[in-house]
Amino acid sequence: MQWQAIVDFDGTISEKDTTDCVLARFAEPGWEAIEDDWVAGLIGSRECMERQVGLLRASPDAFDGFVESFAIDWGFAFFVRVCQRHGVPVTVVSDGLDRTIHTVLRRAGLAGLPVIANHLEPVGVDRWRLTSPHASRDGSCNSGTCKCSVATSLGRPATILVGDGRSDFCLAERADIVFAKNGLIAHCDQAGVEHRPFSRLAEAARALDDMLTGVVPAAASHHIKDLING
Repeated sequence: MQWQAIVDFDGTISEKDTTDCVLARFAEPGWEAIEDDWVAGLIGSRECMERQVGLLRASPDAFDGFVESFAIDWGFAFFVRVCQRHGVPVTVVSDGLDRTIHTVLRRAGLAGLPVIANHLEPVGVDRWRLTSPHASRDGSCNSGTCKCSVATSLGRPATILVGDGRSDFCLAERADIVFAKNGLIAHCDQAGVEHRPFSRLAEAARALDDMLTGVVPAAASHHIKDLING
């Protein structure tokens, strides 16, 4: 079976929501009101982040220096090694900021991993612009990064999703194996999506290794067993 692993960044690889941390540090007043509109469902995440990024006031050096301090779940390196051992490509797919993700992964020694996210670029001395090259082309998704479209574009027939929140909801209902934490657990429970809860990525890595080597717990769905057995 040709698997691909899609791993969320904020709250999954990173310990905190790094975009919120950046906004709290560098954004002018008003970003939280925009966030409230997104939480209430009045706007999509793409519009939310475009407007919030317009409020950032930081030089590129100040921005990069700040995000270099962000902590990650170091079990992610273990998860990547497990996937590499089984020939499963890992892609970090996020509705967050590519500049932040690249900076954090580079510091963690994981700079070679492909990253798909919203593109953040500096404009002038301390202003920023956000573009969303991986948004849905047909308007069916209002996220900056449509993870379902990304999964299709990566071209492998079976998808492993590791995520924690709203940007993962749609793909969770299509993926073949789902590892979920935080809000994604509640969504999967409500939607009837088979998933494996986790709190640390090392747990997900060990469980995935068992699945891909055929040591599948009895609680796993028949669908997953069929996929693994070919």
